[in-house]
Amino acid sequence: RQTDKLGLSFVWLVFLIGFGSDTFAYFVGKALGKHKLVPGLSPNKTVEGALGGMIGAVLLTAGYGYVLFLNGTFADLSKIGWLALLGGLGSIVSIIGDLVASAIKRQTGIKDFGNLLPGHGGIIDRFDSNIFTAPFVYYIMILFIQ
Repeated sequence: RQTDKLGLSFVWLVFLIGFGSDTFAYFVGKALGKHKLVPGLSPNKTVEGALGGMIGAVLLTAGYGYVLFLNGTFADLSKIGWLALLGGLGSIVSIIGDLVASAIKRQTGIKDFGNLLPGHGGIIDRFDSNIFTAPFVYYIMILFIQ
């Protein structure tokens, strides 16, 4: 039962890092963004947005770690620091995943991977950052945090 609980926690962690980082990056980038991150690949991404995404992911994963401690998934509070670090590093991986997807789209001459979600592209467009984040989080959790 504890293994199932831990496994499900890993799955939620992937989405928390990927979507949390994207969301914080978007809002911080819109509010403060001045310096383009990689203008040739993704002209709307800014350095300020990327840093905001990293900080947001750190805060979200630290909070999530505290919730996991409170519900008994983690036995001690020391895991929270590790999760916060994972949030920051996972945010970087998430941004890389998003940029790789942008590079593939540019190389193939398409705007979106699909049109299922009007204004947002397809399912892959929503999950592109998680494609890289999922294996990263999995292996870090297995090797260092579990």
